[in-house]
Amino acid sequence: MASALDELQKDLEEVKVLLEKTTRKRVRDALTAEKNKIETEIKNKMQQKSQKKPELLDNEKPDAVVAPITTGYTVKISNYGWDQSDKFVKIYITLTGVHQVPTENVQVHFTERSFDLLVKNLNGKSYSMIVNNLLKPISVEGSSKKVKTDTVLILCRKKTENMQWEYLTQVEKECKEKEKPSYDTETDPSEGLMNVLKKIYEDGDDDMKRTINKAWVESREKQAKGDTEF
Repeated sequence: MASALDELQKDLEEVKVLLEKTTRKRVRDALTAEKNKIETEIKNKMQQKSQKKPELLDNEKPDAVVAPITTGYTVKISNYGWDQSDKFVKIYITLTGVHQVPTENVQVHFTERSFDLLVKNLNGKSYSMIVNNLLKPISVEGSSKKVKTDTVLILCRKKTENMQWEYLTQVEKECKEKEKPSYDTETDPSEGLMNVLKKIYEDGDDDMKRTINKAWVESREKQAKGDTEF
């Protein structure tokens, strides 16, 4: 995690240098999009890193961090499935034994663009799931939940019927639209940036190529000076 984060930080600095040097709108737009993507990924990795330590503390000292109540600690639900009909968006959450807990232990709260689920005291634990920024508005009054064998079904009533949702949330839509097939952070965090610059260079005219070459050389020289200082 640390090495990948370091690579992303270096990519971000390099993009910033290139942005300072280029004056071509097309180049600036592409680099700005890449800069936003890298910043988002850095933020996500830092959040994952900050959440890791409390999890270890829970495992090491359960008696110290778990309050003396029957529901124990709360587990965040991250795995689910969803589909839709003309009237509803349906979210399926699998929880073994959930059909055996009292009805009042399964609670769902809806707003026009979100919902949160809380399942209390299931096998000594509580389970929660919060989904914000739904892709489209829902009807709070028309939304509900159903508990089936080992499954909680959340029914979000579409405010506009017969309208298909391509994604569950607005965030998911934005992330998917920004993704490029060639960008693979699992193999090399720098690969996405390289592909963006390569495409701009190949599609550009002579002036654009000279601008990119100049900015690239100057960014490398600046980076080299920074490494020397450290």
